[in-house]
Amino acid sequence: MILKDKISIITGGSSGIGKAIAKAFAAEGSHLVLVSNIESELESAKREIKVSYPVRVETLLIDVTKPEDVANMVKFTIAEFDTIDILVNCAGIYGPIGLITDNDTAEWLKAININLNGTFLCMQAVLPTMMKQKKGKIVNMGGGGGASPLPRFSAYGTSKAGVIRLTETIANEVKEYNIDINAIAPGAVNTRFLDQALAAGESAGKDFLATSIKQKNEGGVPPEKVAELALFLVSSESDGLSGRLISLLWDNWRDSPRHLEEIMSSDVYTLRRIIPSERGYQW
Repeated sequence: MILKDKISIITGGSSGIGKAIAKAFAAEGSHLVLVSNIESELESAKREIKVSYPVRVETLLIDVTKPEDVANMVKFTIAEFDTIDILVNCAGIYGPIGLITDNDTAEWLKAININLNGTFLCMQAVLPTMMKQKKGKIVNMGGGGGASPLPRFSAYGTSKAGVIRLTETIANEVKEYNIDINAIAPGAVNTRFLDQALAAGESAGKDFLATSIKQKNEGGVPPEKVAELALFLVSSESDGLSGRLISLLWDNWRDSPRHLEEIMSSDVYTLRRIIPSERGYQW
């Protein structure tokens, strides 16, 4: 088992992608601290995992946007397990769907707070432990709009672009501590987000709505596939790969260890500004 006795904190770990990742980690021997703000889902996920895997599963009902809650998350984990090896930030929401002029301001800011600020707070809280032990793995969730515009989902896309740049920046800050931090672009996954987009109707945009209907009818990316990439990124197989946005669907991530030096000495899998000369324009 590649994660035997590792200690993993998974925010948003009670449903969707987070729960799929929790199951994959448990199957490989990791003990878990599942974090969510929905108590019933936490307890259900805990029971489901405990039935199938002989690992410890602890749960915490917290709000990732509250520094005191996040600090308690770390204190609890250290008290229970003495260390933190892995953090996966899955807690997130779509936020308001529709034209920015129609968006509820409070809901827009709430999405930024959960998706971006929550990721920042959790990273900031676990990193002192990882830096002290000079090892650790962190996986963040990129998502639609993170690397290209996603009209009518401005809060979500903006927050995910922020998460990606945060991933790159902090990975560089802590590289001397043997801590790898990466982000995942999961693609169109069948989670409650899909149901929310369908419920929004044409507020989501005709093209996005059509794509969502097709996904609902034909099936999108199973959360378990995202869990496979997350497992790779927290395993020793990916050691040294850091500060990158990895696409589940479009990147040959399983082969990346063979090209690690080339990847890490370049700007591939990162967000970068494209200048005119790179497109053949001489302005």
